[in-house]
Amino acid sequence: MTTTPHIRARNRRLGRAARRLRQERGISLRRFAMQANMSATYLSKIERGDFPPPAEEKIKAMARLPSQDEDEFLALAGRVASDLTDIIRERPEVMADLLRAVRGLPEDEVKQLLAQAEKAKSTPPRRPGRSGHALALGMCRPARRFTL
Repeated sequence: MTTTPHIRARNRRLGRAARRLRQERGISLRRFAMQANMSATYLSKIERGDFPPPAEEKIKAMARLPSQDEDEFLALAGRVASDLTDIIRERPEVMADLLRAVRGLPEDEVKQLLAQAEKAKSTPPRRPGRSGHALALGMCRPARRFTL
């Protein structure tokens, strides 16, 4: 099977990160492989970039062993967590718009938006039938009340 330089480079990113973290923590290849539920030979080939990144659950197991973020490890493998793809499929237009809107924002601003979203999720609805999430996120103005 022939692979392009781009694919080989992507394969090596995850492997290099896994090897570096494993070695920094003094974990042997065999022990790490056993804990990640894979053979030492297979892990060695992943670390060298000889094999493509493994399945999502194996990548997550590799991330958990050195206490790394699973999403970052998946990104190194050129993947996105399946739960995120499910979320996007549930509401593709608004989720795509949201991701495009936050792209390029400084990390601290994205974290502020995340905190506001988490707060909105935990805030009880203001009125039956209305979630109030858009209001809590500051994405719209409250409705005006008119009296006749």
